[in-house]
Amino acid sequence: MIKYFKVIVFILCLWPLAAISLNIYFDELGPEPIKKIMHHFGEWTLIFICLTLAMSPLKRFTPFNFWTKFRRMLGLYVFFYATVHLLIYVGLDYRFDWDPILNDVLKKKYIYIGFSAWLLLIPLAATSSQKMIKLLKHNWKKIHKLIYVIAVFGSLHYIWLSKTIFFKPLIYSLIILVLLALRIRIKKKDINYG
Repeated sequence: MIKYFKVIVFILCLWPLAAISLNIYFDELGPEPIKKIMHHFGEWTLIFICLTLAMSPLKRFTPFNFWTKFRRMLGLYVFFYATVHLLIYVGLDYRFDWDPILNDVLKKKYIYIGFSAWLLLIPLAATSSQKMIKLLKHNWKKIHKLIYVIAVFGSLHYIWLSKTIFFKPLIYSLIILVLLALRIRIKKKDINYG
């Protein structure tokens, strides 16, 4: 049964791609199409980070145990949408002109922290398979704790990027902080009760 749910979740996770494709097809991207596409994928990256972080608390606080079965898939979608977000910035916005890109990374803190978050996602994506879990053993969990740092970096990237509208970035930051706080409480309970 969980196999079929995984297929459904996989298809649903493609919605951000389908939605922006429809916007492109019907020419509904507004006056700054590249910025709209880039921000679309950036925001969905944050949404998938929140969904990934929510799986363990949902398992803990609901009567269902299947939540963590989706965590790996959701985590890979984080990497996928973050990579699309980055490629649009590098390829469409700057047309692979590396000098201004490097200048941005070094001088603009929101670009620097966003790029840092993407770099930290690489080892998570590279070690997401069952084979890597067996190979790395207890080190696998240590590597995958980077998701907490990535979540904080992602929310900071959005806050620092937003020059005038802070409401949405702050909402995401609050959700991430709550999810991280729930993880701390879960860990303490696991220590106390075995």
